[in-house]
Order: sequence, then structure tokens, then C-alpha cells
Amino acid sequence: MLNNEPENQDKWQNDPDNWIWGFFYYNPEDSRLFPPKRIKQLGWTINFANPNAVFLVIVLIAIAFIFS
Repeated sequence: MLNNEPENQDKWQNDPDNWIWGFFYYNPEDSRLFPPKRIKQLGWTINFANPNAVFLVIVLIAIAFIFS
């Protein structure tokens, strides 16, 4: 079972190993789809380790291409 307690979320957020190139959040242990960015005041990002997030990004890109 994934452990999404607040202390784990803060630990994961501050761990540089969970950030690809410092921009993309990738943490298979974190089940959140939209975790906060490294600087929380800047909003939210996508957890690319979550399969639902990858599907969401593909759908959004497809919609953008269809309606452009």
C-alpha cells in the first residue's frame, strides 16, 4: 500500500531524485496525480510516474492538435 502521509509527501517533494532535470516530478511511490511544485507557491505539477497522468497528458496534447 502506498503511504501518502503529509510527512512522506514533504520528504518526496524535497528529494532531488524525484525530479528529472529539476522540472519533471517522477515518483512511483507517490499516488498523487497533481503534487505541488518544488516551490509550492508556483502551483502544481504532474507526477509522471502515475500512469493516469501520462494518459492525461496524451489526451490533452491530442485535443490541442485536434482543435488547432
